[in-house]
Amino acid sequence: MSSPWTLPELPKDVGYDIIGDVHGCGNTLCRLLELLGYRVRSGVYRHPQGRKVVFLGDIVDRGPRIREALHTVYAMVEAGEAWMVMGNHEYNAITYCRRNRQGTDFLREHSPRNNRLIIETLSQFANYPDEWDHFLGWFMELPLFLDQGQFRVVHACWDTRLIERYWQAYTSVYLNESLLHESVHEGTFAYQVIERLTRGILLRLPEGMEIRSGDGFVRRAFRAHFWARDPQTYGDVIFQPDNLPDDLEDQMLSVFEKQQLAYYALDQAPLFIGHYWCEGIPAVMAPNIACVDYSAVKYGRLVAYRWDGEKCLDADKFVWVDVLREEFPNVGALPNLLA
Repeated sequence: MSSPWTLPELPKDVGYDIIGDVHGCGNTLCRLLELLGYRVRSGVYRHPQGRKVVFLGDIVDRGPRIREALHTVYAMVEAGEAWMVMGNHEYNAITYCRRNRQGTDFLREHSPRNNRLIIETLSQFANYPDEWDHFLGWFMELPLFLDQGQFRVVHACWDTRLIERYWQAYTSVYLNESLLHESVHEGTFAYQVIERLTRGILLRLPEGMEIRSGDGFVRRAFRAHFWARDPQTYGDVIFQPDNLPDDLEDQMLSVFEKQQLAYYALDQAPLFIGHYWCEGIPAVMAPNIACVDYSAVKYGRLVAYRWDGEKCLDADKFVWVDVLREEFPNVGALPNLLA
């Protein structure tokens, strides 16, 4: 069945290089593009054979060269050499910097946790406030998902039933002001859409249990994937580098938890996702699903998948560069960009 939401239209006669979460690793991104055969012409990375790039979002936050990475990606998108979907960190940046309609507060709370997540981005744009405002406007123009017909991309989770409901309600792959302001209120449909597409499926841990993740945050939920046909336990769906406490992987999923899951069937088009902090050697998650986030900003790998029309994805199509520790200078302090 053809999808009614194929917007914007991507060319069907070229190969695509799908690149995972950059998180400010600007030099590493340039090294990966050059390894893939892209060269700078007229200030933009272009491929001599006409290949295009699809970025899976999360260009901002955490890394040492966020501004440089954004300029590289933006130039490619504006020149028609690349496309990009919205990641949760681009969405976070919009809501962190945007006030509510009453002008009394920001859409995203300026809590210690949220400040910590965006500190590097704001620090690196402290002397370039006009650029930052421009990029915030551009983030609003990013699609939440793309369906090229032969393949699909979304930052975290493709939930077909939810996307169909969303399309009926909004008939657009882009954020608008109404959707943005509604999406920060838990329990709304807009909140559910943004959470699912950009953050994926989160299952709450049993009362009193928590995970202290590798980045220092305490979490009381875990990330679950969406390609298990008939999952029975937590271990059947967990998809994150942090282990569950105690023997929770053997815990049976409740009926309510199963209802929260999605399933991406094997007969659907190849799907590419980021977001999940994978580790080790890149591998396909299912015959038609590949994750290309391999923890670049944690000295992992910045990964691309070279797609050339295949319906069954092949681990040999991954290309990556290791992230070097010497690319990370000291971090800065949070500036007052939002006075």
